[in-house]
Amino acid sequence: MAFGIKRDELVAWKQAVGNGEIAFLTHYWLDERFPGCKTVTKVGCVDIAKLVEWGKQYGLKKDWIDMRDDYPHFDLFGTYERDILLNEGLSEQLKRFD
Repeated sequence: MAFGIKRDELVAWKQAVGNGEIAFLTHYWLDERFPGCKTVTKVGCVDIAKLVEWGKQYGLKKDWIDMRDDYPHFDLFGTYERDILLNEGLSEQLKRFD
């Protein structure tokens, strides 16, 4: 279940992903499959090759891309999420959802 974001944030993320940009969306998220994780960051881009190339710098594998909808994305949790957000200069996301 996702919560903690506004509709306009989701719409902006979808638009950026659809425009071929690497886009980030962090929100609260609870899933019993991932105990101890209270947030997820979705990093999406409709240009799969661009998303794969972006992910390589962080050791993310193409097989990890969620392709179930029109917005292909990596789901980042835990230390991957923290380290990537910091490296991408998005520490405000960590503060907002900490």
